[in-house]
Amino acid sequence: MKEKKIQLNQKGAAVLNHSLLNKGTAFTQEERDQLGLNGLLPPVIASIEDQIQRSYINFHQKRTPLEKYENLIGLMSRNELLFYQFIARYPDEVLPIIYTPTVGDAAVEYSRIYFHQRGLYLSYPFRTRLDECFSNYSTQEVDVIVVTDGERILGLGDQGIGGMTIPIGKLSLYTLFGGIHPARTLPILLDVGTNNAALLNDPLYLGWRHPRVTGKEYDAFLAAFIRCVKKYFPKTLLQWEDFGRNNAKRVLETYREQILSFNDDIQGTAAVTTAGLLSACQMAHLPFRDVRVAIMGGGSAGTGIAEMIVHALIEAGVNREEAHHRIYLVDVDGLVHFGSPQILDIQKPFVQSRESLAGWKTMGSQITLLDVVRQAKPHILIGVCGQGGVFKREIVEEMARHTPRPILFPLSNPTPKAECTPEEVFAWTRGQGIVATGSPFPPVMDRGKTYPISQCNNVYIFPGLGLGAIAAQASKITDGMFLAAMHALADESPALKDPTAPLFPRIQDVRAVSFKIAHAVAKKACAEGVAHIQASEVDAAIRARIWEPHYPIYERCP
Repeated sequence: MKEKKIQLNQKGAAVLNHSLLNKGTAFTQEERDQLGLNGLLPPVIASIEDQIQRSYINFHQKRTPLEKYENLIGLMSRNELLFYQFIARYPDEVLPIIYTPTVGDAAVEYSRIYFHQRGLYLSYPFRTRLDECFSNYSTQEVDVIVVTDGERILGLGDQGIGGMTIPIGKLSLYTLFGGIHPARTLPILLDVGTNNAALLNDPLYLGWRHPRVTGKEYDAFLAAFIRCVKKYFPKTLLQWEDFGRNNAKRVLETYREQILSFNDDIQGTAAVTTAGLLSACQMAHLPFRDVRVAIMGGGSAGTGIAEMIVHALIEAGVNREEAHHRIYLVDVDGLVHFGSPQILDIQKPFVQSRESLAGWKTMGSQITLLDVVRQAKPHILIGVCGQGGVFKREIVEEMARHTPRPILFPLSNPTPKAECTPEEVFAWTRGQGIVATGSPFPPVMDRGKTYPISQCNNVYIFPGLGLGAIAAQASKITDGMFLAAMHALADESPALKDPTAPLFPRIQDVRAVSFKIAHAVAKKACAEGVAHIQASEVDAAIRARIWEPHYPIYERCP
């Protein structure tokens, strides 16, 4: 069937300067004649294959990951149609650049490599003018917002205005893997200042030069922001991203019933991690209902993972109290227990009681991670503390003594923050360890076999979850929807068919996996009564939301 032509009002430079209209050298001669492009482009009319090949050569000529990032973001800013066709062709090569770990380097250098991109910078001094800021953006419909205040960017801490790289990167993956049209995505940075002294003293820093706003002032600013979201984009899914430990859970709980929203660091990380654990337990022939888990890191990510594991244990037949006691949360003061000097609200469900620790032999006032491994004998060790190398050899070897197939997930990123490396896991467990990481690592050669290392990456969850919630027109994101996403992902583990295969699917398969997750999430929303469509409409609703990047045929409006 002949493709329908799209009529444009714009002509000349206005077409070339619009990233979602621009086709660069691929405009046909007929389009150049009608749209006033003659003389504005080189004379050769290139095919999309020519353009992808040229882009690939340019990409690989860049020497450093940050240079590659700038190259890709420059392409996105000029020609999004080509950008998405290019990254869809080479997802495994570009994902570490547009997402972890390189996106962290970009956040650090943001004020030096600044590029214009669709989005909103909502700065605290403009707190009484947020309506104006939203109306300046546009009145177009938006399906997904990703918002951050830049306080806890990956494992790098407070990056202020540089945090904008995270919403931009996440939304590009919503498009790549979830099929959400890029024009229907909106990255937002809440600029409430920064406590990063280096940024405050940097003459090129582009953010508000002020210590972070906290307390009532912060909450009032956030409330004003939410009012504007409800006013301008009432049907939008909002994803909270990289908020600090004092705000992340609190903000999520405040607004999860008011607006369709979730926190990817808490809930997304938890769902993808637990999906990986379900698969790893099957590999280890370990019934999930029997597991004991140690988590190094008691912030929003660690407690979020702990809560999701509790949900999964309850599903497996463990009572709630026992499920909580199976999880050993280790933070800066050691194991979170009845005698800990400081216990955060988010940690309270996981406080180990005096009774549960009866008979433990420890060597000091703090109960260390090594103490926990010796006494609790966990089957699973998860790291989300942002401290590189804290899974020492002694700890891993101790774990391997009591667990035939120890499961280790060093999830902190970027790469230098990883609690240990996959190579160390294989060496210290004599090849018996099952590992997934937060940052990408190369395959490990062990005893004559090569083992690819899975990245336990939120990209496996949030595009499909978001697509399913949007398609279902859900009123809120429920725990049940996350559990549905988790099980759908776990079912796709290659390791279930081949013990030498990775725990998670290939990056090339994430788009197909995301669609399966979207179906599971949308149907769960229908079953729980939070959807505005019927279960029989789910497939059609999802297909209607999926955008495929390609070059349309243009003609000038008569």
